[in-house]
Amino acid sequence: MNSSWTNSRKQGGLNIFDAGARFGSTKVAGAILRGALILAAIAALVLITAGPAQGQTETVLYSFTGGSDGGGPLASLTSDSAGNLYGTTYDGGLWGYGTVFELSPSGSGGWNETVLYSFTGGADGGNPNDANVMFDSVGNLYGTAFNGGENGYGVVFELSPVGGGSWTETVLYSFCSQAGCADGANPHNGLIIDSAGNLYGTLWDTLPFDELIVFELSPSPGGWTEQVIFSLKGDAALGGLMMDGAGNIYGASGLRIYKLIPNGQGGWSANVLHLFTNSKKDGMEASPGAIVLGPGGNLYGTTAAGGGRGTGTVYMLGQATKGKHKGQWVFKILHSCNKKDGSLPYGGIVFDSNGDIFGTALMGGAKGNGTVFSLEATGWLRWKFGPLLFSFDGTDGNAPYSTLIWGSGGNLYGTTAEGGAYGNGTVFEITP
Repeated sequence: MNSSWTNSRKQGGLNIFDAGARFGSTKVAGAILRGALILAAIAALVLITAGPAQGQTETVLYSFTGGSDGGGPLASLTSDSAGNLYGTTYDGGLWGYGTVFELSPSGSGGWNETVLYSFTGGADGGNPNDANVMFDSVGNLYGTAFNGGENGYGVVFELSPVGGGSWTETVLYSFCSQAGCADGANPHNGLIIDSAGNLYGTLWDTLPFDELIVFELSPSPGGWTEQVIFSLKGDAALGGLMMDGAGNIYGASGLRIYKLIPNGQGGWSANVLHLFTNSKKDGMEASPGAIVLGPGGNLYGTTAAGGGRGTGTVYMLGQATKGKHKGQWVFKILHSCNKKDGSLPYGGIVFDSNGDIFGTALMGGAKGNGTVFSLEATGWLRWKFGPLLFSFDGTDGNAPYSTLIWGSGGNLYGTTAEGGAYGNGTVFEITP
């Protein structure tokens, strides 16, 4: 990479780019791996036994036992100003329906795990899926659980600190509460929040149809009010959401990349920016990791299928500013994933201050257990693959499912859904 890693690297600060942009600004099975295209891609993978040398150091900060401490972390981590890490597990906990946990430096080089909440699978929810937690301005945590709730179809929850290291959970909304389940079912990803405190997220399904749904949850004197702001039958809201500075929301599904624009009167209009074709020059099945805004104001993300080898892509989508495609959204594959370097990138990507890209791949690598990879920025909106930062061997983790985050000291942090000392997943750190 240009200038190796430094401790000053962090997400954001993409100041190496100028105005000469080509594009304008403005438990891994069952419920985890859904969709015929994904299953077909997995079946086609052949594990290999040799791969690139490891360029960086991976440290397992915590191995989940699958018991009361949780197991099967699928979601990305969240950090606070003190360097503590927060996340969710899909199962485990006191009742087997998942947890919200905190991982804190011990002061002697190790890390301590604390379970903040264990889901019962009842009215409080159960099985947070790809759902990371996020903080509000006063230190409350918000998230979603795929199952449970009053109707059994998932919840939006809030965790609030009550002193002495204890937290209390409040269910803000239980899905499938409306007639015919018109409000949707099974929240799949984490949440985003706007300046007014409204929460937004995606739902896996409605009944009886498969349907892409984006919902808004708004605080009100009597509680919280939910409304569906975008829906489309015959699709699935796989990817998480991202909001830009103007309040526009971007998301990706199995079939498309879309933009939701507020109309100033409480409503939203929708634009489809790209339809996936599942060709060698395109992707398919957006990854659960959210789209990000990056260099040139373009959109960047991953797909878990499609591309040159059919096993996923890292892509860029931007509006052309000249030529025959001026004003149109143009899709470009930055990397087609493969079993040697890592395939099925279920997590999204993050940038460093040099404009380099970092991500995870669910499978592939030296032992077939997934990788942490990078794409080096080689010029204006140009990247090349490499180096491969780490290849998991199972004992140090297996199936990195989530998006990486930057932590203090320029280190990367993430989770694996399986592997580790007990086979129930890990939290790991990648250091220079």
